[in-house]
Amino acid sequence: MFKKILVPLENSPADNVILSYVRPLVKLTQASLVFVHVADGYAARLQQQLNLEDSEEIQNDRQYLESRKNELTNEGFNVKTYLASGEPADKILSIAEQENCDLIAMSTHGHKFLQDIFLGSVAENIRHRTNIPVLMIRAHK
Repeated sequence: MFKKILVPLENSPADNVILSYVRPLVKLTQASLVFVHVADGYAARLQQQLNLEDSEEIQNDRQYLESRKNELTNEGFNVKTYLASGEPADKILSIAEQENCDLIAMSTHGHKFLQDIFLGSVAENIRHRTNIPVLMIRAHK
């Protein structure tokens, strides 16, 4: 069924929601996991261009990804991580294709129409731009 599942993590409680659904799915399918976090702050977006040291945001994100990887690896899962910067949907889709993922599993925040227009929706952007199946689970408010 699924061999490689990409899970975008945002370093928030919403990650716990999607991981609670992904764990049993991975146990059932024996898929490997690809965790992606996209830092989209100003310093993160310009880090390479300006040859900047890691910002506090990047350091925290790297530590968070590593702790999540260790947590699931200790539970017996095969996990690979990516810390990217830039436009979240673009980076997530690029890594999903690069890694040949056959499912993207992500949490959503359940914005209403006007909020999506003004805030945008990474999940909706991804859903409309990929042929990879997307599992979207609404995070609790």
